[in-house]
Amino acid sequence: MKKLELHWKIIIGMIAGVGIGFLAVATGQQQLVANWIKPLGTIFINLLKLIAVPLIIVSLIKGISEIQDISKLSRMGGRTLLIYVFTTVIAVSIGLLVVNTLKPGKRINENTRQELLDNFGTDASSKITMASEAKNRGPLQPLVDIVPDNIFAATTDNRNMLQVIFFVVLLGIGLILIEPEKSRPVIGFIDGLNEVILKIIDLIMLTAPVGVLALLASLVVESPSVDLFKALLSYAICVVIGLGLMIFGFYPLLVKLFTGKSLKFFFRGIAPAQLVAFSTSSSAATLPVTMERVTEHLGVDDEVSSFVLPIGATVNMDGTSLYQGVAAVFIAQAFNMDLSLMDQLTIIVTATLASIGSAAVPSAGMIMLVIVLGSVGIPEAGLALIFAVDRPLDMLRTVVNITGDSTVSMMVAKSLNLLGEPKVKQWDDNYKK
Repeated sequence: MKKLELHWKIIIGMIAGVGIGFLAVATGQQQLVANWIKPLGTIFINLLKLIAVPLIIVSLIKGISEIQDISKLSRMGGRTLLIYVFTTVIAVSIGLLVVNTLKPGKRINENTRQELLDNFGTDASSKITMASEAKNRGPLQPLVDIVPDNIFAATTDNRNMLQVIFFVVLLGIGLILIEPEKSRPVIGFIDGLNEVILKIIDLIMLTAPVGVLALLASLVVESPSVDLFKALLSYAICVVIGLGLMIFGFYPLLVKLFTGKSLKFFFRGIAPAQLVAFSTSSSAATLPVTMERVTEHLGVDDEVSSFVLPIGATVNMDGTSLYQGVAAVFIAQAFNMDLSLMDQLTIIVTATLASIGSAAVPSAGMIMLVIVLGSVGIPEAGLALIFAVDRPLDMLRTVVNITGDSTVSMMVAKSLNLLGEPKVKQWDDNYKK
């Protein structure tokens, strides 16, 4: 009997979770889900977050030390950042194109607008306060934040991924520059530790179907009222259309043009990571799965995936950027504000820069959205208009984020002649081209 593949197990878990959630709502058993099912989802996310920082440390050190050439590392880094910026600009532009075409904000009436502001005004205020603190910092503060004053403190918080990456890159460069006989024991230890961590990831993924079941069941029972969802349906549709164009149009096109691989090959390889991203809403939590799928199933060399993907999980937020563009224009439309071409160009630039500063955790984009709104004079209180549907859209945004990371890793690997055959072959040869 053929073994059921992981992504099918996760899909079954997702469907079961939604079914359990609706059953709990229909029978008034929401508290049962909160007490006995939701904790299983929390444990699953914690397991993924637990392994994320150790994975970044060992995989980056391993990848950089194997390069043995500073100029090659520089080329890889330059290409990675350039492609990331390009895909982010395209994402925001697609979002603006969709929202300006469908104009969902024009469908919000005064009563619905006031209801949303009343229901979610408190949540919006907390995000505005956090964003104000970010805006009041100096122009070079993001650079200061990258350099940690205590690496051990930085590793205790997944929001400090860039600090960890900065230190690990320095450590990897140091290993390249010292004599090989002195670096060899360290590299050998890192290689062994990398294998152990990859095996731990395999064990964690055995629990993925149960984890996503619990996460989706709790999401259903905690969702706002159906009436509010109906009021925001047109906005949500705009975001989903934009995200869909990225996932099923833009990224497969890049993969086909630059690597020659087919849509079937790409999606069959990355599907489990996409499903975990959808369930967790966290690029950082999904990173272990993304790295395993890209390396083992898409043929990207460890040297590339261990460098490109950890950086992408921190600075490449295409889904978040697209959503910020749509949300900004939607809120402006809801308040009957007309945005000029210059205003929308400002949104593209601000959303691109804000995505680099977004933490790879759930709903971080909501905080950065306040900065985008402020850049063109849109009332920050309008954030309350979109809170009702932010969580499910956040799940979809994360899928776009990790799909973009995977696409860029394949493009960079191909440009360096480091894109080979998958290590795990679970499909026929006709999926490869």
